[in-house]
Formats: sequence, structure tokens, C-alpha cells
Amino acid sequence: MLVRLLYASRAIDPACSAIEDILSQSRQFNPGSGITGILCYGGGIFLQAIEGGRNAVSELYGHIQKDPRHKDVVLLHYEEISERRFGGWTMGQVNMSKVNTSILLKYAERPELDPYAVSGKVSLALLEELMATASIIGRA
Repeated sequence: MLVRLLYASRAIDPACSAIEDILSQSRQFNPGSGITGILCYGGGIFLQAIEGGRNAVSELYGHIQKDPRHKDVVLLHYEEISERRFGGWTMGQVNMSKVNTSILLKYAERPELDPYAVSGKVSLALLEELMATASIIGRA
């Protein structure tokens, strides 16, 4: 059974290269586990959707909750799915520096990434729009 999980977290050290480490680990680990997804990072906040088998996704989320690079980990959305939306990426990355602020304003009060201030469904809609507008880099 396929599931999709969406979570937000804050970087322990927003200035560090945690995003590159996370992407590198994801791209090595995820193919063997059947995990696909997308990672968005901006303003010290991670927004990530992961898809795959229920057990694999649950296990990965458990690791994320214990990962010392994250704090304030919050589950935003979880659902059983019939097909993947982010199946083309072992872990895609959103380049927030190239995102048009009008896209962010469409889903939030201010033109910044803040999944803590909106619903999980709104955050998922934002990720889908970022994907549709080719804001995804690192299609590994």
C-alpha cells in the first residue's frame, strides 16, 4: 500500500549545509526503499513530502524525528494514495531563491515558506504548484 506523508521542521543550524547532506543521503537511501518525494527549504524551514510503502515511509519519518539536523518536526498530512505525485524523484529539491513570491502569496499571508502557519493540504498544494512551475531542481 502506498502512502504520502508531509512534514515540516526547522533546521538546527540554518547556515549549515544540512540540506545538501539530507539530499545526498535521500538519493542514496531512497531508491532501495522505494521512497520518492520532494524537499523544500527556505528561511531555515524544511517542507518535505515522502511517498512509498507504508512501512518504509513510517520508518523514514521515525528517523527524521530523531535526526539532529531537525527540530520542531510536525506531521502536516498523511494519506493512503493510489499513485505517486513525486514518483520522478528519489528526492527532488525546490530552489526557493527562484520561486516567484506570488506563488507563495497564493497560499500564505506572507511571501515566505511557513508550513507551520497553513494546513497540510495547503502545503501540499504549494508543493504541487512548485512542481508544475518547474521550480524543482536536482531531479535525481
